[in-house]
Amino acid sequence: MSHTCGTRQARKQKTRQALLDAALELLEGQSLSSLGLREVTRAVGVTPTAFYRHFESTADLGVALVEEALGSLHTVIRDALTATWDSDERITRTIELIVRHVRAYPAHVRFIARERHGGVQRVREAIGEQLAQFADEVREALRHDPDAAGWSQEDLEMLAGLYVDHMLETASLLLSMGDEGFEQVADRAERQLRLVSIGRKHWLDVS
Repeated sequence: MSHTCGTRQARKQKTRQALLDAALELLEGQSLSSLGLREVTRAVGVTPTAFYRHFESTADLGVALVEEALGSLHTVIRDALTATWDSDERITRTIELIVRHVRAYPAHVRFIARERHGGVQRVREAIGEQLAQFADEVREALRHDPDAAGWSQEDLEMLAGLYVDHMLETASLLLSMGDEGFEQVADRAERQLRLVSIGRKHWLDVS
């Protein structure tokens, strides 16, 4: 009996993932607000009724895609930030992480970049929640950075938001440039972070 339940659950999970994969592929050239449920089910070869066994709506599917695209990155980014307090090395690690992620998951990056300000409110909110969590994690890492000694909570939040926005912008630029422009974009992103790093060291002098 348990084997039968396990097989059924595996099939259900496989269909769910197929729906997510098909939607992501269809979203290469359109926004989520224009994506039809029947488009997705047709691509997978299941009925619309089967779709509703996994998702309440295309918005619900979009939220699942947000989790798939960003959820697994929290631990990776936190580890990159806290691996070393040497600023140059940390900057290099962060940019390398972004480049690897864009190369490995271009469709996910494109989806987040497009839907961050897209027409589906639940998906915008889900992306906003994930990015706010990233900012909280970055802020917490920065709080232990010797260069942040004496900083206020408000200033740490501002800096964390700046880093998260920079990561998103870098990822979007990498995606738009293609492989031939990766080195140029990555080099510029590193230089921008080094400029921020220099400013950080003198922030309390002028604030």
